Amino acid sequence: MCFELMTTIGDSSQEWPASLDIDAMRADGWRGHPFRQFLLKVHSRCNLSCDYCYVYTLADQSWRTKPMVMSPELISVAAQRISEHATAHGVSSVRVILHGGEPLLAGHDYLGKVVEVVRGEAGPGLQVEAAVQTNAVLLDESALQTFLSLGVRVGVSLDGNPDTNDRNRRFADGRGSYAAVARALHLLMSAPYRRLYSGLLCTIDLTNDPIETYRALAEFAPPSVDFLLPHATWDSPPPGRGRDSGETPYADWLIAIYDYWYASGTDIVIRLFEEIIHLLLGGASASESVGLTPSTLVVIETDGTIEQTDSLKVVAEGAPATGFNIVDHTFDRVLRHPGVVARQMGWEGLSDTCKACDYGRVCGAGLYPHRYRSGSGFLNPSVYSADLYHLIDHIRRRLATDLRQSTR
Repeated sequence: MCFELMTTIGDSSQEWPASLDIDAMRADGWRGHPFRQFLLKVHSRCNLSCDYCYVYTLADQSWRTKPMVMSPELISVAAQRISEHATAHGVSSVRVILHGGEPLLAGHDYLGKVVEVVRGEAGPGLQVEAAVQTNAVLLDESALQTFLSLGVRVGVSLDGNPDTNDRNRRFADGRGSYAAVARALHLLMSAPYRRLYSGLLCTIDLTNDPIETYRALAEFAPPSVDFLLPHATWDSPPPGRGRDSGETPYADWLIAIYDYWYASGTDIVIRLFEEIIHLLLGGASASESVGLTPSTLVVIETDGTIEQTDSLKVVAEGAPATGFNIVDHTFDRVLRHPGVVARQMGWEGLSDTCKACDYGRVCGAGLYPHRYRSGSGFLNPSVYSADLYHLIDHIRRRLATDLRQSTR
């Protein structure tokens, strides 16, 4: 089967990076990389109204038509499909991420049952790592007791101190969320819950001071911090940037933190920096934000529909859709979707501009949705390409200087 390479998403055209003749690729030995991360949208609504949220404020508004909560029946089907897929591909461990909206709106007891159902279906031959990504407003001791009993890791979203966080992460009535999140984080940091703490997610806001933001996050002793570039495309450029801008405000913001972090010798992992360092030293990336490692994540919505990474919602209405659902289709069918294939092609999926770049294999064109431009689809560098180049080059120079000094 040779897929048509131009599909329609809303009023925009989406072009895949190369001729995706799946049968021919299979004949050459390509089977696709099995999914290892399953993001379950257990609740489609949220109790915050963050002004940059890709689910509720950007191009795709499909959440409005989704059930609030994924039903127990669909949870059972999802569990069966996950086990089926892992068995078919000889996968010994998978990661299940409870997501939303805000997953805790479904209740911590329900989330615990989701984990139990998935693990029960998996059986002893498949290890299921479970995690929840939450805004932490509802994260209390009862929830943590449930997560502790099941070993569910907890990631929390926070954008800095009270002023910087509450600029964007607010309740619908305008109240800030910092105080509630800080209370939850202090509880998560305490024994015996500390072992569940996976880290913090922080969306970059250029109006916030980078060092103050980092220090505010570090006060909660996170094992790791993910600094996220705001979701944007060439058609909808990032805040503080114009179309086709060669300026690098996001790199400058991150470099300030990198230099501070690098000199501090802290144990806090900043994933973007460590991934870039690993790639510069010849390793592979464990993140979709940089590098060429094939994507192995798939999303299951509350209605059972199967989607690609939900950050594609920044592109257009229906951009993440695959046309498949867990009741009627296996995950192997999803592996044949051209959008999934394109995100697993690595070097061959990059534009000529990226292939000619000194840091093409390190940057990997950045996060897939950030490459989108009307007319050329995803065959572009990231809208953050200038920022990524500047950041990677700065890190390389710092590493090279240290390596030279260590050999003297």
